[in-house]
Amino acid sequence: MSEEVTSEAARRRTFAIISHPDAGKTTLTEKFLLYAGAITSGGAVKAHQGRRSATSDWMEMEQKRGISITSTALNFPYRGHELNLLDTPGHRDFSEDTYRVLSAVDAVVMVLDSAKGIEPQTLKLFEVCRSRNLPVITFLNKLDRPGLEPLELLDQIETQIKLRPTPVTWPVGSFGDLRGVIDRRTDVFTRFTRTARGSQIAPEEDVPAAQAAGDEGPAWTKSTEETELLSVMEANLDLPSFLAGESTPVFAGSALTNFGVRHLLDAIVDLAPAPSPRLDVDDNPRELDQPCSAFVFKVQANMDRNHRDRIAFARICSGKFDRGMVMACERTGKPFATKYASTVFGAERTTIDEAFPGDVVGLVNATGLNIGDTLFDEVGEPVQFPPLPQFAPEVFATARPIDTGKSKQFRKGLNQLNEEGVVQVLKDPDWGDASPVLAAVGQLQFDVFANRLEIEFNAPIELSSAPYQAIRLTDKESAEQLRGKVGVRILSRIDGRLVALFENKYALERIEQNEPELTLDHIIAG
Repeated sequence: MSEEVTSEAARRRTFAIISHPDAGKTTLTEKFLLYAGAITSGGAVKAHQGRRSATSDWMEMEQKRGISITSTALNFPYRGHELNLLDTPGHRDFSEDTYRVLSAVDAVVMVLDSAKGIEPQTLKLFEVCRSRNLPVITFLNKLDRPGLEPLELLDQIETQIKLRPTPVTWPVGSFGDLRGVIDRRTDVFTRFTRTARGSQIAPEEDVPAAQAAGDEGPAWTKSTEETELLSVMEANLDLPSFLAGESTPVFAGSALTNFGVRHLLDAIVDLAPAPSPRLDVDDNPRELDQPCSAFVFKVQANMDRNHRDRIAFARICSGKFDRGMVMACERTGKPFATKYASTVFGAERTTIDEAFPGDVVGLVNATGLNIGDTLFDEVGEPVQFPPLPQFAPEVFATARPIDTGKSKQFRKGLNQLNEEGVVQVLKDPDWGDASPVLAAVGQLQFDVFANRLEIEFNAPIELSSAPYQAIRLTDKESAEQLRGKVGVRILSRIDGRLVALFENKYALERIEQNEPELTLDHIIAG
């Protein structure tokens, strides 16, 4: 059993794609599936709304807006390996969902729009990667369009992200005229040919340097001068520093036209690490061949509109998972049956019989499981993995059903979307559901909340901005003193923790200064 587990784990590559909105992340996701043979044709999501090519963006609101809102898990084979790709939201309003997903991966592909370079959200996402010591592979996207010089992009990576870029492939031709890429490890030039709308794998031709110099002219000369400069700077692939999170292998291309996609996908297999032992709450490693364990990093309801079910996404951390095995939930101590375990492919799912460390399993009808829960084989050694962090909310609102006859559906949706982490629902300990406050990182979360309540629960709502400027974690004793203060409201979260909401930041500062004995803790993601 232990040999099977370690052998299978070595075949796994579990990674996420992160980027600023519109950098091409979802398009790249589709092209990975195209090159792996998981789909037969690919194209931009916006150009193929509702079609099979838009595999990763299944929610109606995502298809309409052309952005990723929920993180999606995709599993597919490639070159004898099992790849688990977690597509993440790019918009900063969904950074908390992205943070949870990054807790479940072993490496990250960072997509940069060559016309825009490093953008604020790119920096924020990378800080999350750094905090988790995740190896980062960089893809310079959209080099088939006018944009920044590739050398300038490398400079931005080094100065702003503090990662040493080590280009593996380098473009020949740029500013809207990308011809192909040079693999600096082999000095082989790969010339690409466009296909209609990038719907098929781009034909590739490996061309000898002497022929390329004659065929490509000034574009070849410029590219070879730049690669010589990179060699002088010793900006060469360095696997140890990549795995340590100090350098980033850089690949060039265009996801839309499929240029450079194969090189990047090969790099995930060749360079990204396989699963390794995960640390428990006491910083002890859970070895891969120990009994099965997992943690829930995402909960999503109503992916299947016909069945209105609830699915928990769990990353397998150790041991062999067998469908039907009974696992215990560490938080509740209750057993959980895994009869309806599935592998996921966007909104589609297929029943699976087994999984290994690195795999992402969808546990269908996962009533009772919450984000951050640890699961372990009931007959094995118990384990608890560290809880997933929460971001401090920055915007607040109240919601009420437009139709009072839909109050039951409203409460059901409120509780479900709270469990999923779409928004945080804060309730008055004395009033319950009567006067909830919604808390979120960004306004777009409220839009998703309202959209899903109407579409999935038939409970359209009216949202109103709430006048709160700050939130702090508190305790029962401090809450009693804070209740009597003007502009302060005490509510509770889904986990039972009390929070204090303040209508004025300056009033909060005065309380912290004058009454330091009160418990007023920041909500910190870490």
